[in-house]
Amino acid sequence: MSKINFTKMHGIGNDYIYIDCFKERIDNPEELAKVMSPRRTSVGSDGVILICPSDVADAKMRMFNMDGSEGKMCGNGIRCVGKYVYDSGIAKKNTITVETLSGIKTLLIKTKNGKAVCVKVDMGEPILKPAEIPVVFDGEKMINAPVSIGGKSVNITAVSMGNPHAVVFCDEIKDLDLEKIGPDFEFDPMFPEQVNTEFIKVINENNLEMRVWERGSGETFACGTGACAAAVAAILCGYCRKETEITVHLKCGNLIITYGADGHIYMEGPAEKAYEGVYEYES
Repeated sequence: MSKINFTKMHGIGNDYIYIDCFKERIDNPEELAKVMSPRRTSVGSDGVILICPSDVADAKMRMFNMDGSEGKMCGNGIRCVGKYVYDSGIAKKNTITVETLSGIKTLLIKTKNGKAVCVKVDMGEPILKPAEIPVVFDGEKMINAPVSIGGKSVNITAVSMGNPHAVVFCDEIKDLDLEKIGPDFEFDPMFPEQVNTEFIKVINENNLEMRVWERGSGETFACGTGACAAAVAAILCGYCRKETEITVHLKCGNLIITYGADGHIYMEGPAEKAYEGVYEYES
């Protein structure tokens, strides 16, 4: 039997298993995510995130969904990576850079009693060109566009924050059966790389309520890139304004999103450590 040391962390309920690859060697993270993520028979999480050495940043993040697929970016995950990098001493500074498959992200670490408690991330510019999201759509941007999903007509705003998102505005989201409708969006042919779907209720111009269906993981308590995409879509559709803090309310907490004058999206929220453990497996 082999053993892996891990740290369980979460950003407002979006929980991942974090493995310090400065110390551990992981040869098959795809399979590891599949066996460690089940909640009743294993550690339990929305997936596995590797914190690795980087030649171009303070650390590199690789994230794997619970089905083993590798994602390009995870907003809640990268905040926890920032906390781990700071708290562990990998980079004990208030501005940290993290390499991801969607580029190098800059993190501002906010501390209390010598530990990182809140992280603000420059998420870069949103991608709105359909071919780059990607989404099959005949137009320059897909904003509040009527389409058919699962045999029903819905309006979608498509945004990429390093991963593809379909944002749907609803009068009410609490009673939505995401287990039924989520896969209809995720696997629709118009999304060639599948898609994360955000169901949004507009409270007012500064507050949004969100539920999310993540590709490869199902419904999760939170999604940082999804909250960013929701804020962008709300601005594009006229519900919210640029250069104004937008609070996105999720099941286990809130994220503050700002669409800056520089065209970048800024996400701020907590990062929390739950526990450390050792996972045994047959190598």
